[in-house]
Formats: sequence, C-alpha cells, structure tokens
Amino acid sequence: MRKSTHDDRLAGIDADTGEVKKCSLGAALRTPSGRREFLQTAGALAIGTSGVLSPLRVSADANQPNVLLVMTDDQGFGDLGVHGNDKVRTPNIDAFARQSVEFTQFYVCPVCAPTRSSLMTGRYNYRTGVVDTWIGRAMMHGDEVTMAEMFGGAGYRTGIFGKWHLGDCAPMRSIDQGFQESLVHYGGGMTQPSDAPGASYFDPVLVHNGEQQQYKGYCTDIFATACRQFMEAKSGKPFFAYLATNAPHVPLQIEERYMKPYLSMGLDETTARVYGMEENIDENFGMLMKTLDDLGISDNTIVIFMTDNGPQQQRYNAGMRGRKGMVYEGGIRVPFYIRWPKRFQAGESVATPAAHIDVAPTLLAACGIEKPDAVHFDGRNLLPLIEESSPDWSDRYLFFQWHRGDKPERFRDCAVRGPRYKLVNGKELYDLKDDPAESTDIAAKHPDIVEEMRK
Repeated sequence: MRKSTHDDRLAGIDADTGEVKKCSLGAALRTPSGRREFLQTAGALAIGTSGVLSPLRVSADANQPNVLLVMTDDQGFGDLGVHGNDKVRTPNIDAFARQSVEFTQFYVCPVCAPTRSSLMTGRYNYRTGVVDTWIGRAMMHGDEVTMAEMFGGAGYRTGIFGKWHLGDCAPMRSIDQGFQESLVHYGGGMTQPSDAPGASYFDPVLVHNGEQQQYKGYCTDIFATACRQFMEAKSGKPFFAYLATNAPHVPLQIEERYMKPYLSMGLDETTARVYGMEENIDENFGMLMKTLDDLGISDNTIVIFMTDNGPQQQRYNAGMRGRKGMVYEGGIRVPFYIRWPKRFQAGESVATPAAHIDVAPTLLAACGIEKPDAVHFDGRNLLPLIEESSPDWSDRYLFFQWHRGDKPERFRDCAVRGPRYKLVNGKELYDLKDDPAESTDIAAKHPDIVEEMRK
C-alpha cells in the first residue's frame, strides 16, 4: 500500500477522558478504522498545522440534501432516447433528463475502474493507483479518502449497490472505504474469474457487508431494490446512495422478454440484448424516482445519472467517433444529468467541459461538507457553472489515458481536452466546436496548439 508522504498531526478528543489526543495523519489514514476515526473526530477541534483536516460537520443537518448517484456500466452516450436513439426504450431516464441540468460535454476514462476511482476520490486515477481493469491494476490505494468516507464523517448514511471494482481485499473493499451498507459483486464484472463458479446475472452470489450469500432474481433488480430499501430506512439522517449497475456490461444476460421488441425491429442479437438490459435499468431507475416521490424527499435529493465509459460494442452513439477503450469522444464522453429541484432549474444545460473528478467536490459543496485539508482534489466544484453567469474556465484542461501492462507508453491512448481543442495520442488535433465528430485532424495547421497541449 502507498504510504502517506507527510506526517502531519491530528488532534481529537478522547471519548473517555475528554483530553486532546494526537496521532500521525499517515498512520490514521493507513487503516480503515483509523481513517474512519480520523474523519469522525476531525470536526472536534481545528488545528493550525498545515495539511490536517478542516472541521467536518459530524452530525448531519435535517436540511442537508440526500444524494443518489447512479452510474451504469458500458452504456454509451447514444444509449438513451433523449440523445436521439429511436430504438432503445428509456422513458424514465428521458423524463428525468428533462427535469435536470445536463452537462453536454462530460468526460470519464475510456474504461471502468479508472473512472470509478476518479469518481470516488475527485482525483485523477493515476494518483489512486488504478490504471486498468484487471490483474491487480484496478486496486485503489487503501489510504485514498473516498466520498463515502467524507459523507459518513459528516453524519450521512452511506450505501453502495452493484459494482465497486476498486479492490476485493482489505483495506480496499467498499466496506473499508466508507460504505456502511454494501451489496456488491467481486472484481470487474459478474461471471468473471473473481466471481463465484457458475456465476450468472440471475440468482447471483453477491457480497453483503463482506459476507457472500446467494440472492434470487436478476442482478439489476436486486441492486436497485436494495438501494430502495436503503433510502426508505428511517434513521433521521440524510443518505449518500451509490447505485452502480454492472449492466449493460457483457456477458449481456437478460430475460428474452426484454430482447424480443428489439429483435422484432430487425436489430442484431447483441444490440437487442444491450437495449433490453438498458430497458431494465430504466424500469429500475423509474422505481427509484417513484420511491423518492413516495417518501416526499424528491425536492431535496440530489440525483445524478451518468455512465462509466462509452459502449463496448458498435452501435448508435449520437455521431461520435470511437467506443469503449478509445479516447475519441465516443469512448469518453458520456451522459451526465444532475437534478436537485430545491435548487436547480430544470431543463438547463452546461456546455463547459467537466469530468468524473468534479463529482466529489461538487457534491460536498452542495451538501455543505468541508473537504478535509489533507485531501487534494483534481476536480472542481461545478455549482458555479450551474448557478452563476458563465464563470471563466478557459484555463482548464482535462486529461485522460489508460494502458495495459505495468509500464505506460508515452502518448498511447491519451487525450487532452481543452475549452475548444482536443489532442489525441499526442499528435491528432480536433476542433470540437466545429468538428464534434473528430473527422478532420488539424494538427498540421496548428503546430503551436499541439505543442502547448502536449506540454
């Protein structure tokens, strides 16, 4: 495990004696229990030492919003009716989109585990140790401080349902990284080598709070139902719920009744299976939105819908080039909708480029939770883009790269996204304002821009 690079001190209050106590920040963050204690006690006393946690709100306010973060797996930008797909049936997500603020230029990594590490930490995936999806390269450093830990330290209930994919062993499991309630599958996907023998999307063996047990039903239904039950629990505390479906990731297992309408349209079986899985996701998403309504908490619940990368298979993707595993728009530009009726105007859109690293700082700011001083975000709070009159983010560049193997190759599968231009693999330059399909490489005409973005 990566060690802390500093030895700042934490002052807390001993629960028994009331005396001020100190411990090493590095030591505190290197164990799950120490990290939880660190976050929970940091709010008790502010210290002037550089690099320690700022005070956190340790008892949640009744007016603080709930948070429901929904992220699907391998669902592309074009896999929604609201994005011009006239085949897939996603009426609930489409309706939600119209009630939300849309970030039209939202980016993630080209594969899933790196996206997930950035989402959870607000940091670029390389800082977290996650560079790929398998053979140990999807294990996030145990001393990374996640959104779940920060929300939990501020008095929220925290729960994850579905795909974690950032480590199956302590101290990297979801239950080690701040999730008080956890129902997940192992590894990067069900039926993969890390899963139980004979695994299936139907009646799967899942891991509930660290213990394996078998469930009845279809995986997405199980995860969404568990998420609903978590939100319904009466506790007097707000919640941070993270539903991360493993669908529509391969092996594309779904009941035939979901496939038949798409086969009857003349679509190939692979696309019919994907769209059937997405229709099932949409049904479950609709159920969760109804749950919020029934509980009377829709108005003050922040709901985000997004996906982890582009589609794995070739299909409609709103005219964008590329797909999963590529850093062209089709691989890294995804849907991102955020709804908060109490505060946001429905139907607004934001064209400023934003990314996975921005979700954590945005949600913390929205919920009134101070970022620990020892945590360093790469992302930015997106609230000013939503609520202020066009703040100037023209100085911002976003970075995306991934590789297989233990050693990265310079300019391989990488992209730099600026306010207007995008550099791909260190050599191809595209003007996304005039050429969103990335059809014309203009690098030869603008060597100065290429050089600037390479740097």
